[in-house]
Amino acid sequence: MMSARVMKAVRQHEFGRPEVLSYEDAPVPSLAGGEVLIRVHAVGLNPPDWYLREGYKMLPPEWQPKVDFPVILGTDVSGVIEAVADDVTAFKPGDEVYSMVRFPSGLAGQSRGYAEYVSVPADEVALKPANIDHAHAAAAPMSLLTAWQFLIELGHDVQNPLQPHRHEPVPLEGRTVLVNGAGGGVGHFVVQLAKLKGAKVIAVASGRQEAFVRSLGADEFIDYTRGAPQDMVCGVDLVVDCVGGAGAGRFLKVLKRGGALFPIFPLGFNGAEEATKLGVTVSSTQVRSSGKQLATLSGLLDEGTVRVAIDSQYPLQNAREAHERAAAGHLAGKLVLTVV
Repeated sequence: MMSARVMKAVRQHEFGRPEVLSYEDAPVPSLAGGEVLIRVHAVGLNPPDWYLREGYKMLPPEWQPKVDFPVILGTDVSGVIEAVADDVTAFKPGDEVYSMVRFPSGLAGQSRGYAEYVSVPADEVALKPANIDHAHAAAAPMSLLTAWQFLIELGHDVQNPLQPHRHEPVPLEGRTVLVNGAGGGVGHFVVQLAKLKGAKVIAVASGRQEAFVRSLGADEFIDYTRGAPQDMVCGVDLVVDCVGGAGAGRFLKVLKRGGALFPIFPLGFNGAEEATKLGVTVSSTQVRSSGKQLATLSGLLDEGTVRVAIDSQYPLQNAREAHERAAAGHLAGKLVLTVV
C-alpha cells in the first residue's frame, strides 16, 4: 500500500508541560475495516489536546481515561486520502478531506492527529471545503461541530452523563444571544452561527478582540476587562459561555425567565439550584465526531457563510510552541500545525 512505514509525529511519553512533546519517528498507522488513511497537511489544536497532555487533571480520578504511552495528540486534521480499506466506497485515494478524528472515543490518545498520517473511520470524514486551504479546514472541525451541536443540531442520542436531560438547541431567530469568549475557537463560530440563524449577538471578549468579533457580525460588544459583563446586560434569551466552568453561574442573572445557559465546558458549574429558582434551563453536551455534519458545514465554509479565523500557525515540529501560545490565552480564532 505504501513504501514508507515510518512517519514523523509529535509524541509524548509522560504527562506534563509542553516540554513533553517530542518530534520523532513513529510507525505509520495500519488500516482497519471501515477506515481511510489520510496524509495530513494541517492539524487544528483544541483544549482536549492540552487536557490529555497534562493527564486530564481537571477530571475526577474515576473519569480519567487510562492512557498507554507513547501518545499522539490531536483530533482535527485536513489532508489527502492515501488509501482506503476494502469496504470503504464513499472516498478514494486523492480526495481532499477533513475530519474530527475519534472524539470522544479517542480521549485516551487514540486519535493521533499530530502526525504525517492518521487512520480515520470513514464515517468521521468529509470532503474538504474546496475554497479554503488545509490550514483553515483543519482549524474548523471540533470548534465548529461544537458550536453546531450546541446551537443547531445535536446529531446524536448519546446521553450527557453530567445532566439528566438530553441537550436541545433553542430557537435563535429574533432572540438575543450573549456569547462569552466570543473571540476564541468555539466562540467565533457561535457568533457566526447565531447571526446566521437570525439572532442579535452580544459578544464578550477582551478589548483587543473587539474589531475581530464585530467583523464576525456581533451587534454589541462588552470588554470584560472594563467590568463584569453580567452587570452590564439583562433580559437575554440565551447565554453561550465558551469559557464555562465554575464561573458560568454568574450569567444566570442576565437571562430572562425561560431563557437558557449553555456552558461549553460544564465541569464545576454549581448554579443548578439558582437556575431552577430563576426559571432558566442549563444544558450542555459533549461534541461528537460526525462526517455527515462536517459535510453540511463544508458547504457553509465553501461559500464563506461561515469563516475560520486562525490566530497563528506553527510547523508540526514546533508543537510545543503552539501549546505555549495556547496557554498564554486571548486567542483570536484557532491555532494550527502545518505538516510539510
